[in-house]
Amino acid sequence: METLSSFRRQYPLLFNLLFIAAIMLALALAAHAVMQIGTRHGSRRTVPDFSGVQLLEAQRLARKNDLKLQINDSLFVPVYEGGIVLDQLPKGGVEVKPGRTVYLTINSFRQKMVPVPFVADRSLRQAKNMLEIAGLEIGQLVYRTDMATNYVLDEYLGRQRITETTRVEAEMGSGVTLYVGVQPGHNVTVVPQVIGLSLKDAKSRLWELGLNVGKVAFDPGINLLNQKDAYVYMQSPRAERRVVLGTKVDLQLTLDMQKTASRRKEAEEQADEAFRERQRLDGESTARQETERPQPAAETNNGFFD
Repeated sequence: METLSSFRRQYPLLFNLLFIAAIMLALALAAHAVMQIGTRHGSRRTVPDFSGVQLLEAQRLARKNDLKLQINDSLFVPVYEGGIVLDQLPKGGVEVKPGRTVYLTINSFRQKMVPVPFVADRSLRQAKNMLEIAGLEIGQLVYRTDMATNYVLDEYLGRQRITETTRVEAEMGSGVTLYVGVQPGHNVTVVPQVIGLSLKDAKSRLWELGLNVGKVAFDPGINLLNQKDAYVYMQSPRAERRVVLGTKVDLQLTLDMQKTASRRKEAEEQADEAFRERQRLDGESTARQETERPQPAAETNNGFFD
């Protein structure tokens, strides 16, 4: 003790610096200990597989494993019971810290019902956007002769005609039939490139150009849960082909991104070739029309300047 007191008297500045350093070290060690206790460092939990489990049972399992559950999304899959867990994040078997939140996608007891908006008397693009915002889609485009091309003349949900005063609901994702005008001689459109797009985006692109969605096929392994992660890798007719308005375009989807990238590159090359060929034919058609156009009659000299 005398040595410490003597050291303090002889080297007061050094003593104070060492004293401050000791206090800071002690505080750091205390903070580290508190943090270890608060975060339960070294303590891990294995996330149970909640798939196919009823929500109440999933909550019981979560409490048993010191985990939290949060419903992040819901789908309606008729083949499963309502309240069944369809998907989760993190997946089952992953090790996490205690208290971690696991996000669930559960099966709804019934499909959500949404009001059907009145979209007639608008352009096809406006009508499409309104339906998509409402959670619906175009089931079929039917073209009728009219003065305005791609102008929605009428709207039907099944056999029921939708008017401004109609108040009806439909299951989310249902298709609405639109009767659309087309001016004689203006019934041709060009197929867009949709390879590399999701099904939702591909449908939207086809509809806005006056085309119907034909057969939709999925590669093995694609289901209602991972369908949103699939992309178009084949389409028929191919991009840049001229077709009649209302033509159906078939789509094939995959989860294989390498396959999608490969097919997209190939499709873009084919589309460029088809575009150049279309331009060449258009040029030849224009030149032929100019050649066949009747020439004005030559003026007859009436002798006025003779």
